Amino acid sequence: MEMKYNIDFAGNKKVDAHFRGFTLKSDQPVADGGDNTAPAPLEIFLASIGMCAGFYIVSFCQSRSIPTDNISVTQTVVRNDKTHMVEKVIIDINLPPDFPEKYKAAVIKSAQSCSVKKFLDVPPEIQIAAKVQ
Repeated sequence: MEMKYNIDFAGNKKVDAHFRGFTLKSDQPVADGGDNTAPAPLEIFLASIGMCAGFYIVSFCQSRSIPTDNISVTQTVVRNDKTHMVEKVIIDINLPPDFPEKYKAAVIKSAQSCSVKKFLDVPPEIQIAAKVQ
């Protein structure tokens, strides 16, 4: 199965991705020559990890009729000061005091089921080509 993402350039450092009827906008911070009108692509990618974990947490709770109003996720990204590469992503699931203790380990396991996390565990081959059209 293939999914197509059409990427175009929206001025200055802005780059947009079009897929499934959506447009995902990105830009760069002013310090990097952008206009800071949208998150940078790496920020979008990193946010998708926490958002994906959040989806699995919500699904877990909904299937057990556990309210999610007071549940949130805090994601911390640790980058190497020299290489600027991401070294660690920490996902903290913030649970309310009345969250059932018997489900605490299971809700962590549900977040670990995130497909974005699995994508990082077994990264795909990335091919880049240039075509004259």
